[in-house]
Amino acid sequence: MAYSTNTPAGLTVQEIIDSLPGLMAVAVVDIQSGMALASHSNTPGLNPETAAAYNTEVVKQKQKAMSALKLQGEKIDDILITLTNQIHLINLTDDGKKFIYLAVNSRDTNLAIARDVCRQSAELLK
Repeated sequence: MAYSTNTPAGLTVQEIIDSLPGLMAVAVVDIQSGMALASHSNTPGLNPETAAAYNTEVVKQKQKAMSALKLQGEKIDDILITLTNQIHLINLTDDGKKFIYLAVNSRDTNLAIARDVCRQSAELLK
């Protein structure tokens, strides 16, 4: 799936592409359906739509765990997955209906910058 800058999701993807030159892949994902609303990959072997579906399950399972632990007044800001050479970041919107999935090379991208770019870009989804 490509993206159109005529939608908030597409604008968000474009903002992230412009802000993170070391980007491997990005997607804006609807949590209810697990579908990517907009996505882009600079890495042929990394399909952001597939990642969107699986990472939706990660988010849902963490939400279930928080409920089971009775963590009232808490919400997920982001979920960080570090691999040998990659950082995968899942940043939820404030309303909890969408998330931004981001994959970057850990050697080329600063985690704090990636998190900040995600948070700022999520503002476009409101």
